[in-house]
Amino acid sequence: MIELVVTFDQPTTRALLATIAETLIAHRDELTELDRAIGDADHGVNLERGFKAVLAGIDRISALPIGLALKDVGRTLIMAVGGASGPLYGKLFATIGLRLESEPALTKAAVVAACDDAIKVVKALGRSDVGQKTMLDVLEPALDALRTVDDREALRAVRERADAAAMETAGMLALRGRASFLGERSRGHVDPGARSSALIVGAVCTFLESRLPAAGVSAHAA
Repeated sequence: MIELVVTFDQPTTRALLATIAETLIAHRDELTELDRAIGDADHGVNLERGFKAVLAGIDRISALPIGLALKDVGRTLIMAVGGASGPLYGKLFATIGLRLESEPALTKAAVVAACDDAIKVVKALGRSDVGQKTMLDVLEPALDALRTVDDREALRAVRERADAAAMETAGMLALRGRASFLGERSRGHVDPGARSSALIVGAVCTFLESRLPAAGVSAHAA
C-alpha cells in the first residue's frame, strides 16, 4: 500500500483555505435557495459572511502551522457566521485543527482520527446523528470512504461519496433544525447543510488532487 503524506507550508495552507472559502462564496445563491425551501433562506449568506472573514485574515491565518490555522478558521466562523452554521462549522474546523496541532505532516491516519473526533463534537453540539437530514449525512459517509479507500483513489472516492450523500438527503425526513417543523414536506429537498459540507469536502479533495505529485506531497510504502 502507498500512503500519501502532505506537508503544509504557508503558500500551500493559504491556497487550501482560499479554495475552501472561494468555493462556499461562489455557491452562496445555490445554498440560499436550498435553505429557502426548508429553512430560513440564510445558509448561503451566513457562510459567505464567515468565509469572507476567513479571506480577510488569510495572510495571518496561513502563516500558522496547519493545525493552528484550522483552529483559527474555526474561531473565525464562530464569530462571523449567524445561525446554527457558525458553531457547527466552527467546531468542525477547530476540532480538526486541535487534533492535527501536533502533527508535523498530514497522513491519512491522522486526518481520519481528526475528522472522527470532529464529527463526534458536531453530533454532540447539534444533538443529532446520521439519518436526520443534516451535514452529518455527508460528513460521516465521506469519512467512511476515506477510511476504506487507499492511495490516490481516496480523494476522488471521498469527493464522489460526499456529493452523492448530499443528494441522498432529498429523500430524507428532517428531524433536526428548522426543517424538522415541516414534517413530510421536508422530503424532496436537498439539505443545505449537507450540500455545503459536500462543497467543503470536494474543495479539499480537488485541491489536494491538483497538488499531486507536487512539492509537499510524497508517497511512502506502508
